[in-house]
Amino acid sequence: MKNLSRNRVWKKKRFYNTTSLLSISLLIFIFIFIFVSYTSHIPNSLLPISRTSQCTPQNLPGQRFLWYAPHSGFSNQVAEFKNAILMAAILNRTLVVPPILDHHAVALGSCPKFRVLGPGEIRLSVWNHVIELLRSRRYVSMADIIDLSSLVSISVIQAIDFRDFISLWCGVNVDFDCFNESNDKSSLLDSLKQCGSRLSGLAGNVDKCIYALDEDCRTTVWTYQQNDDGVLDSFQPDEQLKKKKKISYIRKRRDVYKTLGPGSKAESATVLAFGSLFTAPYKGSELYIDIDEAPRDQRISSLIQKIEFLPFVPLITSAAKEYAFETIKGPFLCAQLRLLDGQFKNHWKTTFLALKNKVDSLKKGPLPISIFVMTDLPEADWHGSYLEDLARDSDSVKLYVLREKDELVIRTAKKLIESGHGMRLGLVPESVDRMSRMKQQCPPQILPDILLYIEETVCSCASLGFVGTAGSTIAEGIEVMRKFNTCPSHSQTAL
Repeated sequence: MKNLSRNRVWKKKRFYNTTSLLSISLLIFIFIFIFVSYTSHIPNSLLPISRTSQCTPQNLPGQRFLWYAPHSGFSNQVAEFKNAILMAAILNRTLVVPPILDHHAVALGSCPKFRVLGPGEIRLSVWNHVIELLRSRRYVSMADIIDLSSLVSISVIQAIDFRDFISLWCGVNVDFDCFNESNDKSSLLDSLKQCGSRLSGLAGNVDKCIYALDEDCRTTVWTYQQNDDGVLDSFQPDEQLKKKKKISYIRKRRDVYKTLGPGSKAESATVLAFGSLFTAPYKGSELYIDIDEAPRDQRISSLIQKIEFLPFVPLITSAAKEYAFETIKGPFLCAQLRLLDGQFKNHWKTTFLALKNKVDSLKKGPLPISIFVMTDLPEADWHGSYLEDLARDSDSVKLYVLREKDELVIRTAKKLIESGHGMRLGLVPESVDRMSRMKQQCPPQILPDILLYIEETVCSCASLGFVGTAGSTIAEGIEVMRKFNTCPSHSQTAL
């Protein structure tokens, strides 16, 4: 009887155990079914993205990238681009070539006042603006405007177009050349937003994947081979500024190769992310980058000389020469007058006085004097200014002005879109195929605003001299072009 009772109890326990096991299995199955069903409706951007696929793009194994956050106007963006080329070469990284941002779409702030956007903030601002340029079909690569052939062809640097970098790094399968506001999807935008946040370093660094720099002009001056790593920079916030702004920044000079090169934490990361790369001389020092020589590195020394002047692509140069030699034809003076932006709107008198003095001296020679005018002041607002006086003095002066809707400008812009220099950087084979698909299937791209680039080149051809606005980076760029004689067909006289 005891054995019979034991058998009944054992069978009862086994029944309960079997039932419990079946119940647990059923619950697990139901949970998995619900999870799979739910996640199938979640945008891919909200699901974890494989760090392996991001950190080692399949098409570019072993590549290590450098990207940064350009900002402000075109001239500042070109200056930052030169610094990016230099940094990428020193650190042996592939440069992510950015687009040209809208004028002042992203602003840094003031380094001298120690009031700037943090590196993470400015990287994210630039990322969001780039996506907006893609959506509105206004994306123009820096390589579409600046001729990089002399650097890329001889492997001075390696470069990748920002669009190709996004596709590979973010793991999104989309043709950005056809990407626009009418066909974008929230899931894609979510993916790009998540990827931009990660690349901006807002979630911190990821070992062997992303190294996002926190250093900026408030704390660091980058140098190279100057034997001053860790030394205090000569420019520091004064005591009054420290008390007024309650800041405690200390600016140190850091050797970029020692800090971010072999043996550093940054060196092993696939992507090295800078913030702004803008610099300028200030109080006997540089605001952020002080590399104008490399005493023990002939390759970098040669590169520093090469990037002093980066020419426009031949299409722009040819258009400018066509205007100078076939429309203006004879010798002419160029006047670059920046009158409306920032500090310049308060210095009309000084700006016009420099031009007047030059014109008066030229009036002693053959008349009329041909003057090419590039200015941000619309012709309708010339009333009461020295420009109106010149326009009325038709016996002594003949003015020439290029306009955005002129046939030459529109024709050149169309050719630039067709050429697609930015997609010919060579690292991603699919880029050329995308160009042919773009011409056949994609909606037309909005014509880029290239007036400024043609105007600058026309000014470089001015054989009677050049009068620029004091303090304008545009004027400084034209002076460099004239120094390198971008118009060899016409000899230029000194100012």
